[in-house]
Amino acid sequence: MAAINKTSVKRLLIVDDHPMMRTGLAQLIGSEPDLNVVAEADNARQALAAVEKSNFDLALLDISLPDKNGLELIKDLRAVRPDLSILVVSMHDEMIYAERVLRAGGRGYIMKQEGGEKFLRAIRQVLAGQIFVSEKMSARILEIFSGRPCATAASPVQKLSDREFEVFQLIGQGIGTRDIAGQLLLSVKTVEVHRANIKKKLGLQTAPELVRQAVRWFDSQNQH
Repeated sequence: MAAINKTSVKRLLIVDDHPMMRTGLAQLIGSEPDLNVVAEADNARQALAAVEKSNFDLALLDISLPDKNGLELIKDLRAVRPDLSILVVSMHDEMIYAERVLRAGGRGYIMKQEGGEKFLRAIRQVLAGQIFVSEKMSARILEIFSGRPCATAASPVQKLSDREFEVFQLIGQGIGTRDIAGQLLLSVKTVEVHRANIKKKLGLQTAPELVRQAVRWFDSQNQH
């Protein structure tokens, strides 16, 4: 077998707040001669600091992080390093998140329960400049971009902007308006505007209805 040229070995960053997930991915990738995990981060702040300091070919990113929404982190990472490829590795439903990830600048989405062989294929596909999503999601994205009505019924939650979606998730976690404002570095008035827009888009009349819907949705997502 020909020796791997060191310059052709791809440098990877793993961003996940679960140490066992980071370890498992690092071990899987470590057995590949052309891939090298050179840094790990367990939150968005660490990930941004790492990317500002070093060059990476690919970031493997969990969308649920303790200090920042993963969609916002993708945008931040791409602002710092426009050439950085990002593959999201998540437990959350691809049909809800994958399109948002691609719009934010990510290049792929894979569910955490997938096998090692599929992970490696996703990594190499994204490193080759291609998009990686499941066949089911690929068909849906083609429908979206072709302008044809989707065969599968879209969740009303998909009507929300990324910021509205972030507020909706926090409401579902039982967090109040003032605390949401503090967490997202927004004014209380701005959060209230987002809440009003969410209610309108989801066809809800009252604040308690919004809270119930958000809690139900959040609970359903965390059963995956």
